[in-house]
Amino acid sequence: MFSKIKKVLQDFAQQISEAILYRTLSEKEIDEYCNNLFIQLIESDVAYDVAEKIVNEIKQQLMGKKIRRGDDAKNYIDTAVEKSLEEMLKGVGTFKLMNFVKSVLAKEKPVKIMFMGVNGVGKTTTIAKIAHILKTNGFKVVVAAADTFRAGAQEQLKKHAERIGVTFIGGRYGSDPAAIAFDAIVYAQKNNFDVVLIDTAGRMHVDIDLMNELRKVARVVKPHLKLLVLDALTGNDALEQLKGFEEAVGVDVVVLTKVDADANGGAALTTIIGVGKPIAYLGVGQGYNDLIEYDPAIVLKMLFR
Repeated sequence: MFSKIKKVLQDFAQQISEAILYRTLSEKEIDEYCNNLFIQLIESDVAYDVAEKIVNEIKQQLMGKKIRRGDDAKNYIDTAVEKSLEEMLKGVGTFKLMNFVKSVLAKEKPVKIMFMGVNGVGKTTTIAKIAHILKTNGFKVVVAAADTFRAGAQEQLKKHAERIGVTFIGGRYGSDPAAIAFDAIVYAQKNNFDVVLIDTAGRMHVDIDLMNELRKVARVVKPHLKLLVLDALTGNDALEQLKGFEEAVGVDVVVLTKVDADANGGAALTTIIGVGKPIAYLGVGQGYNDLIEYDPAIVLKMLFR
């Protein structure tokens, strides 16, 4: 993963290191190298504003730099480029879901987590993965299929619940999603469950009727956490989806799926840097264990190792 963008950054570091050896590059020369890097980032599917942000950060690292005789120029520039990306990735908030669950349980139970996202982003699979993580950490979990809109949604989530070994609460297609979510919470309260994971209908962020339905679920459920699942491969479109959900319902935290499927790396990097919300997990495969906590060091490793 990230193979193309990794090569772009490596080539840039090589070119700069050869040019900067024994002398300080002028601002004009650095601009020329950085403009070329900007074009290559765009060609690797990095969004325009994110590419601009990356280039400006690298430019700041390089201005006035001179390599001393005997120093490894390539290593010096690699470090400067990596530091630039590290600063940007550290600016993305992290979210430790297990710590959050424990903090809520110290006051009340069950913890109510509402999942949102458009069809095709991997929302149902992400719910199953998180249910698996929670169960592995010793929590009693209920999954609620409040998606009564998409054909097969109930069956899909039920099958995951059976495989993982967690309790499933569903309802009829066309029934009130808020009622199903509420029933799951009541069931969890009566049976001493720790966490309720609520699936909602996959919807486009511009679908007013479905967004109104989502607002109703949120009003009835009063979730402790509203979690949005985004497909990292969609780049700018994922960021537009985030804006839509944020305006309509509010978003507390994000999970990015399909990070492993981006060979170029540009779309995923665009989403990670541009999301502007804490990231809980990155999806890196289809298995229940293929969900890793967001950590800038992991993304840096994908880009530079």
